[in-house]
Amino acid sequence: MEFLLVGIGGIFGSLTRFSFGKYISDHCKSHFPVGTALINITGAILLGIISSANASRNLYLLFGDGFLGAYTTFSTFMYEGFNLFQGRDKLNGFTYILMSIILGLLGYNIGTKIGSLL
Repeated sequence: MEFLLVGIGGIFGSLTRFSFGKYISDHCKSHFPVGTALINITGAILLGIISSANASRNLYLLFGDGFLGAYTTFSTFMYEGFNLFQGRDKLNGFTYILMSIILGLLGYNIGTKIGSLL
């Protein structure tokens, strides 16, 4: 049952990430990876909410491990950050990586505060 919950959540999380990322990249013409940054930061906030709310284990498996595990993307974050450093966008690369880490931690912290109110 646990694998099924994580798998179902993962399907929806990856489809949401793909759709949201495509929408952002189609509407935001920038060398800066705005889509991945927004996805990872919103994912951190949502993970903070679900991990601090009184969610059942099954809900956490479905949404936390499944959906958010597939929605957020560390590998794309590393790929895009590395590519910025490879080109002439070293400042953007540094900004992107530092911003993602700081806002991710801040977002998770905000999410835990929201979740504890639920």
